[in-house]
Amino acid sequence: MKTKKTSGLKLYFHYLSIIFRSAMQYKASFWIMTIGHFFVSFNVFLGVFFMFQRFSHVEGFTYNEVLLCFSIMLMEFSLAEIWARGFDTFPSMIRQGTFDRVLLRPRSAVLQVLGSKFELVRLGRVLQAIVMFGYGMTHVEVRWTAAKFVTVLFMLVGGVGLFSAMFMIYAALSFFTLEGLEFMNLFTDGAREYGKYPFGVYGKKMLLLTTFVVPYALVQYYPLLYLLDRRNSPFYIFLPLLALWILLPAYGLWRFGVRKYQSSGS
Repeated sequence: MKTKKTSGLKLYFHYLSIIFRSAMQYKASFWIMTIGHFFVSFNVFLGVFFMFQRFSHVEGFTYNEVLLCFSIMLMEFSLAEIWARGFDTFPSMIRQGTFDRVLLRPRSAVLQVLGSKFELVRLGRVLQAIVMFGYGMTHVEVRWTAAKFVTVLFMLVGGVGLFSAMFMIYAALSFFTLEGLEFMNLFTDGAREYGKYPFGVYGKKMLLLTTFVVPYALVQYYPLLYLLDRRNSPFYIFLPLLALWILLPAYGLWRFGVRKYQSSGS
């Protein structure tokens, strides 16, 4: 079992090395696209900036506090998009019939799909999120401790896992439709857009939805309250990890889809 897991990891990193070497064959194109992704979501930041030129607070949150929230959410989404891009583009594998080859290989289908696409150019968005986070962190009036940095780390782990689960669900639905269902964008790109503000500002119903159904509030709103010293219980540090429960039904749906899969005939 240990040997199999080790060989699986070696295979995955081999996939990454191939993708990295391929990207470096066209360095100018890679850096231009990376810089483009740095600026492509800059308009969202400008929306937040101009909002706070008009209003000093949004439901009790200041500009720097919202910027901290937005940067963490953008970082979670961008890292998941890099890591799980294979699931986001999975419908094309179904249409082209290339998933048939995946099933014939003696390796995990999940591993192969993850390794099929790794969007390094999305590092531009990660860099933008890091810049915003650094600015927000140094301008909010809170005392940063080791526990708070651990909270940020858990927010990233939980958020990347949550967005990855959404991408996996999107891919699993393709087994039954041949195309990904566009409404899933509400839970990926839509969550990133709405997540630029703490989910609590959208009202109690939205907060309940994002706590118990699609748990984005667990990786954003509640730990943010702890970071801003609005909650003191250490329980809030570990809340982002609870959001990882969504990976279980996502993986179950994926396995169900694989069992029901029939080739598209392409």
